[in-house]
Amino acid sequence: MVVSRNFCIMAVQCWSDILKTSKKTALICDGKRKIHYLFTDGSEMAEEYDMNTDALVSRRLRSKNNLGGQGQWRTEVGETSHNAMPSVDSDTISENSSNPLFARKDTKSSFRWRVRNISYPMDTYNVSVETAERCCIIRTTNKKYYKKFSIPDLDRCQLPLESSALSYTHANNTLIISYKKPKEILALEQELMRELRKLKGTNDGDVDCKTQ
Repeated sequence: MVVSRNFCIMAVQCWSDILKTSKKTALICDGKRKIHYLFTDGSEMAEEYDMNTDALVSRRLRSKNNLGGQGQWRTEVGETSHNAMPSVDSDTISENSSNPLFARKDTKSSFRWRVRNISYPMDTYNVSVETAERCCIIRTTNKKYYKKFSIPDLDRCQLPLESSALSYTHANNTLIISYKKPKEILALEQELMRELRKLKGTNDGDVDCKTQ
């Protein structure tokens, strides 16, 4: 499916407007800028940024459940405490429950994922973009590991996935997958960071908590 550039720009602006109009609470503590977003539909997002580099450290989201209460937090960026024990419904196939740990940790220019504790040779891996399914898939020729994952940032902005933006390498028992951020995402992130910096003790409900 071909998506027009004008449509993508409108979608990016829509997500930008949602972020701007959300109720935001800022906490500056332990060298991190912690932002809590409350959206008009009752869903929430919590982010942490490194104060020195402005790099995104973690992002978690949760939505209202069917009964109107708050659902469970799900981690989109950063480590999760339960990665070591995949559930029965996990889409990760491994030799034992202590094997591969999948987590996202971005850089300023790329979305990046790491699969730790995976020691197969480089030519074992095949990482591809599936444009029709709007996801990326990790496969191994020995059929010991399989992972399908999306890029929510692109989904929220209705941006297409490009195979040319994807690359991967393997070192120190870790598979590292990178997806170059499109210019629309880079512009959105820069605009958002300018807004977040203004939250430091200036907006209603903001808290500036500096460690002693």
